[in-house]
Amino acid sequence: MADDTQKFDPERMMDSLYWWGVPTLFRCPHDTDPANCDIALAGVPHSTGNGTTERDQHLGPRAARNVSAMARRAHMKFGFSPWETCRISDVGDVPFPEANDNEACIERITDFYRAIDQAGARPVSIGGDHSITGGIVQALGGEQGKLSGGRKVALFHLDAHTDVYEHLDHFLGAKKSAAHWGSYLVHQGNVDATRSVQIGLRGNARTLDWLQPSIDLGYEVITMDRYDEAGEDACIDVIRERLGDMPVYITFDLDCLDPSVAPAVSNLEAGCDGFRMNQAVRLLQSVRGLNIIGGDVVCMMPTKDNPNNITAHVASAIMFELISLIADRIGTK
Repeated sequence: MADDTQKFDPERMMDSLYWWGVPTLFRCPHDTDPANCDIALAGVPHSTGNGTTERDQHLGPRAARNVSAMARRAHMKFGFSPWETCRISDVGDVPFPEANDNEACIERITDFYRAIDQAGARPVSIGGDHSITGGIVQALGGEQGKLSGGRKVALFHLDAHTDVYEHLDHFLGAKKSAAHWGSYLVHQGNVDATRSVQIGLRGNARTLDWLQPSIDLGYEVITMDRYDEAGEDACIDVIRERLGDMPVYITFDLDCLDPSVAPAVSNLEAGCDGFRMNQAVRLLQSVRGLNIIGGDVVCMMPTKDNPNNITAHVASAIMFELISLIADRIGTK
């Protein structure tokens, strides 16, 4: 008997064409009420937390929406389709009427994600600069968090940089900036650094002690040098032991990838190799089964992308892995 799944499906054919129709993230229904989904896909078009001339990161959500239909796929390694396992909606973008005021924007983000958290939906977001993670985790982690059960969250942070620059009072005027979120979330009680991991850190920094603030706060720091020397399996053991039974939030800065893989990022580290795509995907898949309450992909610069939008496609692929990790765990549909 023929397998019905192999029959020609014109709707599926059209939905895989990223240039056709009205773009939503992964062709998911657009529904602004997070109570109607298990996984809430959101855009965070914010770029004033970086404060440099590289400020086009607010265009990241639109770029991901434009290509993400190509990434609406079944997960071959996990052996399932997240779209058939959970209710997944595109809940839209965080509104930023004070877009040039970073501190106001961070609070807008927190208010937006507090509604998602209270609805019980797990957010997967596309930024935006890395300051958005601070706004999101302010809503999810700590006593007020529903998804975290009122606990601090553990961060699984993939990045070329620490974003724990405690010696800076602000970054070009932004206080809850892309350079500070990894610090203030710990001091505020949203994140437990002693159960968190930063991995992929690399490059010739401006000061020799640039890792020390992360270490002092309690983060497990796995630089690219340590990753290369210890090997992938040993690092995965450290990651899983560290995160353990904690509510986990994954934040993925695209600059942890090698510039040849993701050229359109805001803070290129071209002096040494970053992760290849397969390495990054294996690290993400290594936390399968843990209590992942949300995640984000940040720091895409669409105006610097290649003509084929490769960085936008890479961002969508990473989002797909985050969605699949959550859907594999909660699978309620």
